[in-house]
Amino acid sequence: MPKSKDSEFGIPPRAETRSNNVMEEIMEATEANKKVGESSPIGDLAEAGAKDHAHASPITIDTQAKLSSGPVIAVSLLAVLLAIFIALGIHGRSSAEAVLVHNTRDAAIESVSVVTPDTGRQAQDIKLPADTEGYIDTPIYARTNGYLLHWYTDIGASVHKGELLAVVQTPELDQQVEQAQEEVKTAQANEQIAEITANRWKKLMAKDAVSQQETDQAMSDLAARQSTLNSAMANVRRLQQMQGFEKIYAPFDGVITARNVDIGSLIQAGDINTQRGELFHLSAIDRLRLYVPVPEVYAGLVHNGGHLTVTSDALPNETFTGTVVRNADAIAKTSRTLNVEVDVENAKHSLLPGQYAFVHLPIPASTASMALPANTLLFRAEGLRVGVVREGQVHLTPIQIGNDYGATVEVTSGLQPTDKVILNPADSLAEGATVRIEGGQVQ
Repeated sequence: MPKSKDSEFGIPPRAETRSNNVMEEIMEATEANKKVGESSPIGDLAEAGAKDHAHASPITIDTQAKLSSGPVIAVSLLAVLLAIFIALGIHGRSSAEAVLVHNTRDAAIESVSVVTPDTGRQAQDIKLPADTEGYIDTPIYARTNGYLLHWYTDIGASVHKGELLAVVQTPELDQQVEQAQEEVKTAQANEQIAEITANRWKKLMAKDAVSQQETDQAMSDLAARQSTLNSAMANVRRLQQMQGFEKIYAPFDGVITARNVDIGSLIQAGDINTQRGELFHLSAIDRLRLYVPVPEVYAGLVHNGGHLTVTSDALPNETFTGTVVRNADAIAKTSRTLNVEVDVENAKHSLLPGQYAFVHLPIPASTASMALPANTLLFRAEGLRVGVVREGQVHLTPIQIGNDYGATVEVTSGLQPTDKVILNPADSLAEGATVRIEGGQVQ
């Protein structure tokens, strides 16, 4: 038979059984004594018997105590650990709830970016767009009807004054010239015969062979014939001059910027309402004219003879110097701008006619002014405002602006150099709202 654990410690099986029976009797008697009362003789007897039994069997009692104390300790340890785990869980949950509440309250506070006014203002300039044109810029039309016989220059060609550009063939005009020349010959013949007749009548008049009336008629006929001859000769000169327009010459030094006809094209004189009537377009680009619309608020800064800087996005590394030569001396009603002409020397032909350019108009800064980005401004019904953060609170502060530089504005009053002004303020921003400056705590 297999040995029990108690047998391994040298305890006889019978002693174990007897000890267990005695203990059961003692426990039952104790429970009964509790029910009956502490003064019960049975309880006293049971208690005395238990004491006697304890003295009589020390080995058995100690062994039973050892056997029964092991599970009790394990259960106690398990209960303690369970209590610790429960306590830790409750504490962790409470901490998480506290963090959540803190984060929720923290997120409810709006974060803003701020900027301080720029007090180191220097004289600036504003970029004004300008239309660039050749100093002389003109379309070239034909003065006579016909067909284009030949052209000698194309776009991009530099030409000089008097250089032949094209030839127009005018067969009808040529015939008109021949006809007019023949009419001159007829008029000359009539004038000659009238002169001979008048001279004859003068001689006869001297001999009283004819009357004065007849002599006067002969002289009048001579004058009429001379006028007819002069008219015929003038018509020939006119037609010959028109015939000279068959050849088209450059009226000034410049560059051909457009050619709108080709060989065989029908040319109609005076057709200036369509692009087809324009044979060439010529532009003088050694010097350019820039027409600048200056806003009304800056019109007083423009002075004839002043020098301005000219730039172009197409030439980012180059600057040019222009001279204010004239202005309109009147503000346009439609745009409220002053039209100003700025001339630029362009010997290298770096700038081109039609190119988009900018004229930089210097704007002096006020000594007591500051500058703010334009995206700090709040346009409210009560006027212009900016949001200033002081001690974590928003204060909508009224300001006065001077010059508008586009990305920035000049502030002449309303701010201190140390004020923290909110960038990109929301339209819903209200006076007294609590905010946090980005990268910092609520102030």
